[in-house]
Formats: sequence, structure tokens, C-alpha cells
Amino acid sequence: MDASWLVPEWPAPPNVRAVCTTREGGVSPGRYASLNLGDHVGDEPSHVADNRNRLRAAIGARPVFLQQVHGTGVVELDAGPGIVNDGTAADGCTATAAGLACTIMVADCLPVLFTDEAGHRVAAAHAGWRGLAGGVLEQTVRAFDGAPGVIAWLGPCIGPKAFEVGAEVKAAFEAHAPEAATCFRPGPAPGKWLADLPALARQRLRAVGVESIHGNDGSDTWCTVGNPSRFFSHRRDGISGRFAALVWKV
Repeated sequence: MDASWLVPEWPAPPNVRAVCTTREGGVSPGRYASLNLGDHVGDEPSHVADNRNRLRAAIGARPVFLQQVHGTGVVELDAGPGIVNDGTAADGCTATAAGLACTIMVADCLPVLFTDEAGHRVAAAHAGWRGLAGGVLEQTVRAFDGAPGVIAWLGPCIGPKAFEVGAEVKAAFEAHAPEAATCFRPGPAPGKWLADLPALARQRLRAVGVESIHGNDGSDTWCTVGNPSRFFSHRRDGISGRFAALVWKV
């Protein structure tokens, strides 16, 4: 794998692998340079296909790319007689079969990876503010069906110094849990707030019994907006590529 990619530091069992790509390691030029994995952002399709093939070869597993819609739907990739194909509309996915990578693409939203202490199941969720407020993390945790020791890793996302939102976003989280107010501070513009997306995710996960939470702590090194050479950012660039967080069993 590319040396710039992030390998999660979390207590996953030996049969579980995970990685989060960066901008490095692909063939796309310009604003998509270089490992753009999104096929919906205006990049040349052949470049995206090459980038996805490079990713698959690097991890030795099949990534399944969802059509993420900022909702709360979670799909089981290996349910039924076949395997779910790329482009399925959902914002979370889970699998128990080896060699099948739960994959979430982002360029400011928060990717969250999951497994359990037995290594029976893996899962991934796309947690932008809408999905997070709507319960996508809770839906993903439910896929573990009460299995003990669910473990979560939070990937890079827009940081608390950059994520300016309106009062309606703050109200949506506080309506679910009043303690969410601690994850907001007044923004530079009147009526605006700076939201701490990783802190909100940690609150929601702990509320459903997930205590082993690792990765993004809201510090500057995790911020997609503030690290342009490392991460794509839609908020920063307007048009940008997508990087991905993946988890799979071997």
C-alpha cells in the first residue's frame, strides 16, 4: 500500500484489516490528483477505474463502492445468494465474508469503520452531519446484533475549526441529545456555529454502548480542509476527488 495511506491504530482482531487512502497513489491529474476514487465528481472515468484497480490490488480484497446519499440506510454486502454491486444506494455497509471490503468515500464527511472483538463482522458508515443526526451510526451498530466488544475507528473529516454550520444543524443534534451542545462553539459569522463532527460521533457511539473508539480526535492533523496536500475537501475546493476508508476480513 502507498506509504501515505493511514492504517488505523485500533485493537482489531488479527483477521481484520483496515486502511484509509489519501490523495497519493493514483493517476488522476489536476484537482483530482492523484488517487480520486469517486466516479461522480467529473474525473475521467478511465482514471477512476485505474485508481480503483490500484486500490483493489494494494489491499488484496474487493472494495464495494456505495452510492452515498447522506441517509441512514445500511446494506449487508454478502446477504443472499450474491454480493451487492457497486452503486447500491446506502450510507453504511457490513459484511462477514472474507475478502469483501466495506468502503466509504469522503471529502469532508466522517468515515467510521467497525469490527467486533471476535472479528466476525466488519462495517463502515458515511457520517456527514445529516446522516449522523439521522442515526446512521446507530443503524450500523445494530448490524452487530448485540455482539460484545464493538470497536470503532473515526477517519479524517472536516475539523472543528473549519466546519461552520447554521443553527438548524445544532438544533437537530440537541433535539436528539442535549449534551450535543458541548460539541458546538460560536462561529465567526452571526448565527453560525463551528461543529465538532468527531466529538458528535463519539457521543452517539457511546450512547449505544460502543466504548472502544479510536482515530480522529478533532485535532488539526485529521482535518480534510486544513491538509490540502493529503486529503480531498469539497468544502475547501468546491470540485474535488474522493478518498476512501475501508475495512475487510482476511
